[in-house]
Amino acid sequence: MPTYRLRPYRPLLLSALFLSTCVRPTLARADCFDDAGAYQQVNPLVLRAIAWLESHNRPDATHLNQNGSIDYGVMQINSIHLRELNRYNISRSTLMRPCENVYIAAWHLRRMMDKYGNTWAAVGAYHSQTPAERDTYARHIQRIIAGWHRLPAPAAAPASAATSAAARKTRGMHEADEATEADEATETQASR
Repeated sequence: MPTYRLRPYRPLLLSALFLSTCVRPTLARADCFDDAGAYQQVNPLVLRAIAWLESHNRPDATHLNQNGSIDYGVMQINSIHLRELNRYNISRSTLMRPCENVYIAAWHLRRMMDKYGNTWAAVGAYHSQTPAERDTYARHIQRIIAGWHRLPAPAAAPASAATSAAARKTRGMHEADEATEADEATETQASR
């Protein structure tokens, strides 16, 4: 008879499970980070660290900033970019879709890398191009990645001073060319 008593609760349990999956926001799938990183040639691990710092991976996150701008989605894309994004038919509602948000963030990070090179300054510029804020943000990202045991902890020096060597240690970013490595090795040997 215990099975008879449980049956009336079964539809309720199934309904609760169904509703919990419908109401819960969809997370950005891991392949979104990998695919967006590959598409824009940026490190997906850096994208994941940005998502963690910006929203703790919450795809429904929004934040009203002191200057009146609003950050949207898992990667907290700022509304100051909406005018440019609108040219590509990307709206606020698009920014709230996790995978699209990650792709847009990868595009923004790629633009900063085009401007600052494959450096931690570019990673920091994802958040702000003001040097002090940029460098602080880059150090936060470095610490997150180091906490995941993928990168040595950042040195006390400003992020912009140690960017090239640290950026090359991350997977997926553009490979440093051999000539630069040879120059660094020569400088290291000369300083000894």
